[in-house]
Amino acid sequence: MASQSSEAFNPYRALYEAPQGPGDERPTGLRVVQDNNVIGQWGGHVVLVTGATSGIGIETVRALHATGADVYFTARNLEKAEKVLEDIKKTSQGSGKLEVIVMDMDSLSSVKEAARQFLAKSDKLNVLINNAGIMGTPKSTTVDGFERQLAVNHLAHFTLTALLLPTLIKSSSSTFNSRVVNLSSSAHRYSSIVFDDINLSEPGAYEPYRAYGQSKTANIWTANYIDRVYGPKGVHAYSVHPGGIWSGLYQHADSAILEQWADDKSIMQQMQSPEQGCATSVWAAVGKAWEGTGGKYLANCTIAPPTEDYTSVISDAYVTHAYDEEGENKLWDLSCKLVGVSVDV
Repeated sequence: MASQSSEAFNPYRALYEAPQGPGDERPTGLRVVQDNNVIGQWGGHVVLVTGATSGIGIETVRALHATGADVYFTARNLEKAEKVLEDIKKTSQGSGKLEVIVMDMDSLSSVKEAARQFLAKSDKLNVLINNAGIMGTPKSTTVDGFERQLAVNHLAHFTLTALLLPTLIKSSSSTFNSRVVNLSSSAHRYSSIVFDDINLSEPGAYEPYRAYGQSKTANIWTANYIDRVYGPKGVHAYSVHPGGIWSGLYQHADSAILEQWADDKSIMQQMQSPEQGCATSVWAAVGKAWEGTGGKYLANCTIAPPTEDYTSVISDAYVTHAYDEEGENKLWDLSCKLVGVSVDV
């Protein structure tokens, strides 16, 4: 295995050094697939991607379908999903299955049913990409009574992953260990896990980006835990900061702040197209350098560096609390209790 400081773990270093905005020389997800020589080579592999009716989710599915794998993706809106499916079928080089599974991430019962539906369709799963998410929403709770960003971004994905872990383990082989990719964000810096008020329900506790930050830290911690505990059983996990992409994720953002970003050349140069924004997720899924290892926070198709800057909106680095074994263990146990799922593998 290559050293994690080697070029194998930073294959596009030069292309990320001087970004020039969406559509520049930074890689797309499809290029990552091509560069790892897996176009049409993954026949028999099975991939599941959550939230693939907009933004980088669509492009993640498009790139991975080109591998020849059977690709399933989740969506709340079946009509939108079917349009995506038809579009990808028209453009994809892949020959594997492409199917939709309906899943409403505001409801844990819907997530559990989606897991059952997937397992009824496939007894194999090689790659799970937990891509779906919401950001900066006004204070609200789901039908299960959880703070909505925690519920959608973390608890729904935790539930799905936990229910599919036995299949991920069973599907792992000596030539390709199964992989879990959790989409996180540079916004994890805004909050660690608030264990004594995880729903941020105390007076004055809720702030949209504090809640978002907590949920994104939870995504990192879950990936770290999976890799540490289930890596020896053949399942490796990664957390990913995809970078800045204009998408529906910003629907709750302050319009004045968005205008300010749009006028800031340094920020706009960092922004990517959806095709580029999925590159790091796809690299975590197919990158040959990652075979047999994981447990890292990734950005720009490399292992992200540490930082002590808790304020930057464009930093690709991680802050100290991103790696916390004690916290990761505590969050895993608490999440199992909150969603009513136990992992016995």
